[in-house]
Amino acid sequence: MTATVKRERVILQFDDTVFTDTSGAVAQSDEVSLSACAGDLILIRLARLDQTTGLADACAGILRPSRGAVRFLGRNWPELTPDQANALRGRIGRVFKTGNWVSHLSVMDNILLHQRHHTRRSVQRLCEEAGELSQKFGLPGLSLELPGDCTAGDLRRAACVRAFLGRPLLILLEEPTSGIFLEVISALMGAIRDARDRGAAVIWLTQKGLIWKDQTLPVTRRYRLIAGRLMEVTP
Repeated sequence: MTATVKRERVILQFDDTVFTDTSGAVAQSDEVSLSACAGDLILIRLARLDQTTGLADACAGILRPSRGAVRFLGRNWPELTPDQANALRGRIGRVFKTGNWVSHLSVMDNILLHQRHHTRRSVQRLCEEAGELSQKFGLPGLSLELPGDCTAGDLRRAACVRAFLGRPLLILLEEPTSGIFLEVISALMGAIRDARDRGAAVIWLTQKGLIWKDQTLPVTRRYRLIAGRLMEVTP
């Protein structure tokens, strides 16, 4: 059974939040109201790359709202000190749309870096968990190659390993299957199921119509950004 955990616990909460982009000639605002609870798999379709990355940044407290609150595990991101916010981000896993690899570190070190900073678990135990995840996502193991020497598909698989490593409570997926849907969808669904069953919330951000229309995905709710407002919709 998938996601049998009770959903009373709110993992992430947007309270009538407004994000204003002033980078252009005219300011544009997006309004977001959203609750992600334990066991949720929320699918959000956005139109542009910057929206996908921007909303993920907002979930992680990197992009600050011009109005309203964004609470992760009950803590309002804008009210936290940098050290407090960084500590809380240790509970978040993320597949970045643009990769976000440190070029001079091996893929293995990139995968482990987040958890080595945020946990006291031994490197051996982290390597064991990361190795198991790597095999599930179709990799032979933890790669010692630099990111620039790997194929785009293998880096996408490695990004999924990094996102689920360490049992995060919030998992942000920016186009996690881009270019490798058939190769990873089974492993991804298994990792999402395990995460939801242990009480995590998963937010999947996509621009792709095929993902959005896929009725086999065990989505709890679907959202679209319509006329500057994030709205729950039925497929």
